[in-house]
Amino acid sequence: MDTEMLERNASALVGPGRGILAADESTGTMSTRLSLVGVESTAEARRAYRANLFSTEGAESAISGVILYDETIRQNMDDGQSIPDYLTARGILPGIKVDTGAKELAGSEGEKVTEGLDCLRERCEEYFKLGARFVKWRAVIRIGDAAPTPNCVHVNSHALARYAAISQEQGLVPIIEPEVLMDGDHDADTCMEVTAWVLDEVWEQCMIQGVHLPGVLLKPNMIISGKSCPEQSDVIKVAQMTVDCLTTHVPPEIPGIVFLSGGQSDLDATAHLNAMNEMAVEHPWELSYSYGRALQAAALQSWAGQSEAANAASRASLSHRAKMNSLARSGDWSMDLEE
Repeated sequence: MDTEMLERNASALVGPGRGILAADESTGTMSTRLSLVGVESTAEARRAYRANLFSTEGAESAISGVILYDETIRQNMDDGQSIPDYLTARGILPGIKVDTGAKELAGSEGEKVTEGLDCLRERCEEYFKLGARFVKWRAVIRIGDAAPTPNCVHVNSHALARYAAISQEQGLVPIIEPEVLMDGDHDADTCMEVTAWVLDEVWEQCMIQGVHLPGVLLKPNMIISGKSCPEQSDVIKVAQMTVDCLTTHVPPEIPGIVFLSGGQSDLDATAHLNAMNEMAVEHPWELSYSYGRALQAAALQSWAGQSEAANAASRASLSHRAKMNSLARSGDWSMDLEE
């Protein structure tokens, strides 16, 4: 294991003012989103949309890495250069989603376990050769009646740790993503309790598997009430509860935390990140972003894949949203800048 390379790449991904663009939507998800803007989902349409995003001028000032899908890491930009090589030349690290999705967890009705450990070593080896330098694995934890169960928390944490150990062996920085879902009517205190439980179990399993923590990034949910909860926290409370939870339940060796947006609006995801970085609280890790929809939503609405004007509008939307999140990295964002 090249720990020096892992630490260098992990630190680069959470460098000042920069965060990660999650563009690893599955073919099914991307097809749904393209249909909403009137575009038939073909391999070429998906390539064209993503290549247009990646070519946004100045994106490297706010985007340190891009999480790709298996299809995308094998595709080229419009000029024929491979997408991983193009990103690398821009100073943006290519990454790749390596889990194969969340499946029903046997013996735990309504809960899921993320799969993909079979042949993971071989896939990571191939992705490294294709240019990837970091990977992502997402586990989903649902809050509900009697959920999550200890079984669900344990098996997902064990899988995250095994994935992290295997990917590091192959020279890839693992992003560990244990997402406590926003679905449900639970309050913020319940979200905090479950998130703390899950994080503790994840680090316990990582210790058992020998994961090198300075070469890992954490991609957690923020501490937010369930979507159906009648009591929703304001921006300051979300920020305070999230930082409190992480301070107690994330090892100091972790170089950075790259939050998921988890169904938040673009503005909410930016505002919450800004509030956390604006707090006068010292902590050992960088607080950054790894947003998908919260970076891409406006860009997709602007894109129809049929004209340069639409392409330019899409790039402008991504540029603006990325800039706003870049400012939130240092607590320098404000709503006035959105106008």
